Amino acid sequence: TGHPSFVMSNSFADQTLAQIELFTKPEEYPTDVYVLPKHLDEKVARLHLDALGVKLTTLRPEQAAYIGVEVEGP
Repeated sequence: TGHPSFVMSNSFADQTLAQIELFTKPEEYPTDVYVLPKHLDEKVARLHLDALGVKLTTLRPEQAAYIGVEVEGP
């Protein structure tokens, strides 16, 4: 039962980075509910995808234009 350790590692890494972000930048986060900043979510993804031999890439301008988002993503 439960989730595989890889899934839990992603979840715990997201939670840890979120706590560090909130602790180190309290002036940017008044009491409220927030979505994890994209750069932190991608940091967790990059760290975990390396373990799978996968590389997260940046969208090329033509890819971003095709799906209607900025190169940095939505």
